[in-house]
Amino acid sequence: MKEIQINGTRVRPGQSVNIELPIAKLPTHTVIDLPIFIRSSKQEGPVVLISGGVHGDEINGVVTAKKILEEVDNNLTLERGTLIIVPLVNIYGFLSNSRTFPDGRDLNRSFPGSKKGSLASRIAFILSEEIIPLIDFGIDFHTGGRMLSNHPQIRVDYKDKVGLELAKAFGTHYVVHSKHIEKSFRKTAYKSRKHLLVYEGGESMRLDPYAIEEGIVGTKRLLHHLEMINAPQLPQNTIVLKDSEWIRAKASGIFYSSVRLGDFVRKGEVLAHISDPYGQVIVPVKAGTNGHVIGLNNNPVINVGDAVIHLGME
Repeated sequence: MKEIQINGTRVRPGQSVNIELPIAKLPTHTVIDLPIFIRSSKQEGPVVLISGGVHGDEINGVVTAKKILEEVDNNLTLERGTLIIVPLVNIYGFLSNSRTFPDGRDLNRSFPGSKKGSLASRIAFILSEEIIPLIDFGIDFHTGGRMLSNHPQIRVDYKDKVGLELAKAFGTHYVVHSKHIEKSFRKTAYKSRKHLLVYEGGESMRLDPYAIEEGIVGTKRLLHHLEMINAPQLPQNTIVLKDSEWIRAKASGIFYSSVRLGDFVRKGEVLAHISDPYGQVIVPVKAGTNGHVIGLNNNPVINVGDAVIHLGME
């Protein structure tokens, strides 16, 4: 098995190495490092990236990646291959409880980045130059947005046949067709013929123990599938969804949902109601198609046009 190298630090087969990659300074001149944890087996095998916190307020992903690292260090034996674990990519967003960087830029729309670009672009450049060339596969952990909760799901572009196979091996509740987005981490990896899965579970700024556990167990399933660990997990009833769409509010008001994440609903079924604050006007929210509830708006006060219920169709 060949050694790998990140920012001049060499990692030989069988080594466990922690790297602190300097990325920038705060306005106070405090140095900000990007911690990268590499766990390598002596046996040749795939190189898999596990990352969280690309959006700084998506704390579930940070904790999921952190717990996977803890298990690898304490309980799991890496039989072959290498894990590159980056629990917190967007340190700036994490510090400010923000999805984005201080200038408002979204890291996941800044790839492949530039050495002389914006702060987000520079971080994207480091990942594109230092990490993507090393890996074969990856799992990038995300959550829903503010007040938007996602049922555990893997998002993959179905054109990526290898990625789809890996998504099924991960085996959480849903596999959702999601086209590659320009300037995203996933699209940039795919252009380099690397296969990056996006896991979605829970919502930003909240810890969801169930979504975290599903992320950990799914990762173990995938690593077992790749023969990197010997840790078979209980199978999950995974549903492959060909398409998905958000139901949007046709009125503003107070949102009362009568469905839960994971429910199957039928076309025409009333899923929620929107009322004015005085109970004089009540507007039903109906399903436009049969589908599974894979995302839900938890905000009780919504505006017309807001996305309220995300349905996935088989």
